[in-house]
Amino acid sequence: MQTWTLKKLSRNVNEITFWDVPAGESVWMLLRTDVHHDNPHCLQDVERKHLKEAMEYNAPVIDNGDLFCAMQGKYDKRSNKTAIRPEHQTARYLDSLVDTAVEFYSPFASIFAILGRGNHETKIQDVHETDLTDRLSVGLRNAGSPVQTSGYGGWVRITFKKSKGNQANRGSFWLHHYHGTGGGGPVTKGTIQTNRIACDTPDARVVFTGHTHDSWIFPIRRQRISERGIIYHDDQLHLRAPGYKDAWADGDHGFEVEKRHGPKGIGSLWLQMTPDVHGTPGNLLLDAQRAQ
Repeated sequence: MQTWTLKKLSRNVNEITFWDVPAGESVWMLLRTDVHHDNPHCLQDVERKHLKEAMEYNAPVIDNGDLFCAMQGKYDKRSNKTAIRPEHQTARYLDSLVDTAVEFYSPFASIFAILGRGNHETKIQDVHETDLTDRLSVGLRNAGSPVQTSGYGGWVRITFKKSKGNQANRGSFWLHHYHGTGGGGPVTKGTIQTNRIACDTPDARVVFTGHTHDSWIFPIRRQRISERGIIYHDDQLHLRAPGYKDAWADGDHGFEVEKRHGPKGIGSLWLQMTPDVHGTPGNLLLDAQRAQ
């Protein structure tokens, strides 16, 4: 089982270190976004299945925001009491969202690494002056989690090291998480944004986004040059996960149906990382696949 540790470097910058990973052996992270855990359309059984799989491999979880839906509060113009789970039908609505989330996620506390923020969490903070993400992180840390919070956008340095002998870095890369913006586009599904992000975020090897509930894996090949003047190519891997909210359902009614958003995928993404047994020291092979 893989061993990893977590360190907070600044407000929205964290580091995950994997220890003693042999060359050619893979380790994994679970990248999730737009869970909308408290929404009646959230497929919590599927969510739980993926978290159990992550527990088996001790795979760190990076959550990219909108873990909460939180749209049924007293002063929310979008609220609809028919769209609320029974456990949240209380005068302590926002408190109940945190309480039930802590209860659901506590069995998986040890693998939660990063909690980012999405537009649903920032809206609650603006209107109700409470930070659902921070409150969830406190509950998970009380359950033994190493979890740290991050922002609407943030960075994670993924590092591979030896625990004994030579302490030198055995390879590392930067992952940039950004919750997302825009409607995704009925044809492009938001993939146009990859070239924009590639221009303004050149230091990331992996870019993880969400918000539109689309799902794709989109590598962009890059020409690079090292400090020693050696030309090489690599991929900036753009990833988008769909989340766990089945808003389309049977297509009978609802916001997504009226706006013709179409059915969306369900699930998260596995990021596979492998020190290259045939390559130069520090070279890491990256791949991604759907968790579904």
